[in-house]
Amino acid sequence: MITWRRVTEGDLGLLRRWLMQPHVARWWSHDTSVEAVARDFGPATRGEEPSEDLLVMLDGAPVALVQRCRFADYPDYLAEMAAQVDLPATAVTIDYLLGDPARVGQGLGPRIIREIVAATWTDHPDASAVVVPVHAANRASWRALEKAGLLRVGTADLTPDNPDDDRAHYVYRIDRPVSETRYGSPG
Repeated sequence: MITWRRVTEGDLGLLRRWLMQPHVARWWSHDTSVEAVARDFGPATRGEEPSEDLLVMLDGAPVALVQRCRFADYPDYLAEMAAQVDLPATAVTIDYLLGDPARVGQGLGPRIIREIVAATWTDHPDASAVVVPVHAANRASWRALEKAGLLRVGTADLTPDNPDDDRAHYVYRIDRPVSETRYGSPG
C-alpha cells in the first residue's frame, strides 16, 4: 500500500542519502551537504514554504519523495511556464524521486504519480490541472508520467536542475476529471 506524509526535519538525513544516489543525483544535481539539505528542505518541513514535501512509503517503508506546489505560489515559475504552454492559473505541479535504487524499474513511479495526482483533486479542491515539466532526456521520468495517465502537451525552454543539461523540457498535463467539481466532490 502506498501512503505518504509531510517530510519532517527527522527525515532530512534520509533525503540526503537519496540525493546522493547516482540515479537521483543525475537529475536533481543537489548539494548534499547537511547544511544544504537543511536549507533547501527545512522551510517546507516548518511550514515556512508553500510547497509540500511528501515522504512516500510502500507498505510503511520510505521509498520516494514527492514535492507538490501550486504554480501561483511561485510567480516567477508561473510566468516562465505560462509564457510557453497553456497553464491554468490554478494548476499544481509535482516533482518526484525514487530514493531506493532497488525500487527503480518496478512500476512504482507511475503508481505513486497516479495516487498523488488523484489526491491532489481532494487536497487542492481549486486545482484545475497537474502540469509537470520534465527534462527531455529524462526518459524514465517522462515515461512514468505517461504511464500514470499524463499527456505530453508541449515543450518548454527551462533552466535544468543539472547544469550539464540543455534547457529542453517536455511538459505533461492531466486535468481534473469531469466527475470532480472545482470545489471537491459533491457531498
